[in-house]
Amino acid sequence: MNFKEIISSDKPVLVDFSAEWCGPCKQLAPILEQVKSKVGETAKIVKIDVDRNRKVADQFQIRSVPTMILFKDGKSVWRQSGVQPAHVLENLIKQYSK
Repeated sequence: MNFKEIISSDKPVLVDFSAEWCGPCKQLAPILEQVKSKVGETAKIVKIDVDRNRKVADQFQIRSVPTMILFKDGKSVWRQSGVQPAHVLENLIKQYSK
């Protein structure tokens, strides 16, 4: 499955653009686990390593990590760089799960 197919879901897809060497990205991992356990099957959460997926990172102009983009039906509906609290991400996903 390619990236375009992944983000073209009718469910919200939260993509975490990150890197192995990034400290804040490591902080974000348990937050995303918590969000995943709360939202369950209502959304997908996908991690993309920018160093291994340069083409996708360039396509979405990822300049800093972590950057998260929420996609709905293949379109970017929200974008934010930096670590976000779990409740912010949960509310965002709920908003686009309707």
